[in-house]
Amino acid sequence: MRESDVYVSPIWNEQAALEELAAICGEILRDARNELYVSMRFLDVPLNALFPVPDEQIHGLGTDGGRLLYRMEFIAGLYRKNRIYINRLYLHVLFHCLFGHVWMRKQREPGLWNLACDISAEALIDGLKKPCVHLPASPMRRELYGNLERELTVLNAESVYRALKGLPEEERERLRVEFCRDDHTFWEQGKRPHARALPRNNREKWDEMRARVQTELEAQAGEASDGEKDFREQLAVENRERYDYRSFLRKFSVQREVLSVDPDAFDYVFYTYGLRLYKNMPLIEPLETREVRRVEDFVIVIDTSMSCSGDLVKRFLEETYTVLAESESFFKKVNIHVLQCDDKVRQDVKIESQEALRSYMDRMELCGLGGTDFRPAFLYVEQLIREGRFDRLKGLLYFTDGRGIFPVKMPPFDTAFVFVRDRFTDADVPPWAMKVVLDAEELMETEHEKQECMPYEY
Repeated sequence: MRESDVYVSPIWNEQAALEELAAICGEILRDARNELYVSMRFLDVPLNALFPVPDEQIHGLGTDGGRLLYRMEFIAGLYRKNRIYINRLYLHVLFHCLFGHVWMRKQREPGLWNLACDISAEALIDGLKKPCVHLPASPMRRELYGNLERELTVLNAESVYRALKGLPEEERERLRVEFCRDDHTFWEQGKRPHARALPRNNREKWDEMRARVQTELEAQAGEASDGEKDFREQLAVENRERYDYRSFLRKFSVQREVLSVDPDAFDYVFYTYGLRLYKNMPLIEPLETREVRRVEDFVIVIDTSMSCSGDLVKRFLEETYTVLAESESFFKKVNIHVLQCDDKVRQDVKIESQEALRSYMDRMELCGLGGTDFRPAFLYVEQLIREGRFDRLKGLLYFTDGRGIFPVKMPPFDTAFVFVRDRFTDADVPPWAMKVVLDAEELMETEHEKQECMPYEY
């Protein structure tokens, strides 16, 4: 029998062609990964964190945080056009994972959040100016980047989302055509039913990798290009802890007895035994007081310099009031001083009750709007202590943008400088002070929106 007479099934031929195409696509993605590694060695671990998997149901290429899912025909066709397209797409998807875009949508509008994530990723890639991913930016991109940079300090996904909220749908669609490159179907809140279950620690894995990349970039900071500096700055923003503001304020609480039954110090065994033995005469009565930790003596300093936004200041005070006004955080009688200070103390308002704090919030007006110097506020508070205006001053909370002169000497009370993410200069606070970064978007949300959103993250 001649070899040409052997029957070959069309199904077998089709399967062989698919296997060959899969092998070619796998090699294309490996080459892209290797080329990115040669240019950006600080991404060595993240580049090896995604496992390539062919998926004929995906539109082009995408990820779920553990796999790099791709349509084979798309990868082959894109490579034939230009291998740089593959490199950029690989890095684009990697940045989605590295900066947590896959997990951070919460209750945001899905379409606008996807667009903001794509713009943030593409802006980083365009800013790197590495030969393996460099393509000339279109006029639309240059115009958008310029507009965003005039408004935002860092072009991360959350700040871009906030900036795009007012755009009409027609403009958003133009931006989608320009920036949307990958399929977000498998992101956390959009998984398809047939998706394979993934490890629950995927997000923690990428958080650790992001911290490691930042450390490596800081170690070689002197050799970093301008694009890598921007990349490192965005890493620093994303790596900051998100605080439960209520838990943080408890650091400034003091312990004191209040008139209230203490169930933890009451033994019901002896109580019920006495009722049975002596006919309604208990052997032990519940304690009428208990010790609790709540805010009592406290100082809030508002930086009213020109660089601080009045709306953010008011929202910060409203958020602080919301926390303090809870019965679990606030004694009925308190001694809180709210100072407004730029380069000198402009106003000191003493608050002695929840009602007084609410009244101050309703009529508050910012004073000053000059330069920023932190020292006058600390000198003023220390003078109040010497005058006996505080019994047990636990701490001082300073809301600021960070542009100012810090005291050299450690004050005799705990101090925290509170910054709003994306709206501050990352100043190195003194070693004796705490530094807290709040999310501007969450701070500006209404109470109704806060109830619908996920809680703060630690």
